[in-house]
Amino acid sequence: MYNRFNFHKHTFCIFKQVDRSNLIDKTPNYKSASGSTYYFTEDGVFRVSNHWGRAANCRWRLAVNKAYKNQNEVCGFALWTDFYPNNETEKLFYIDIDWMTNQAQFFHKNDTNYTGQLVRNANETAKRMQKINEVLQEDKWKKYLDVYDEELAKQKILELLIQTNEPLFQIIQKINGTT
Repeated sequence: MYNRFNFHKHTFCIFKQVDRSNLIDKTPNYKSASGSTYYFTEDGVFRVSNHWGRAANCRWRLAVNKAYKNQNEVCGFALWTDFYPNNETEKLFYIDIDWMTNQAQFFHKNDTNYTGQLVRNANETAKRMQKINEVLQEDKWKKYLDVYDEELAKQKILELLIQTNEPLFQIIQKINGTT
């Protein structure tokens, strides 16, 4: 179980954006060298920071509830149970796509939403996220497709990028029926 003494040592966590009014009359328990402030509670930790993502040896993401730009100071909260072990070599992460927003994100296999998806280590996950975002945000991959319904093909490609370790070019060949 993570707590105020070990949450910052090789962990993955998704903080939820919360209103700073939660911190009125509270004094920070810790201020990092990079300027982030931490407020500990019995249940978890508030973090006020202008940077999210990699923090020292941790991967901490902010789930925002409104438009957010990195470099803007934002308050996030995470329960102690929201922290999971993180390292570079173990297969700890799975990828999911929110089809409503067309956004891909990675999650820890120990979270409550994990249902057996393919897991990868941190480096493999980062590379796969790059390919997935390429398909989500760009059109250059379409020039290799020979299909009628590009949107259906796009969804199938994305599903295979998440569910397999096949390279993108092989997935496109499979969609085209040339393998």
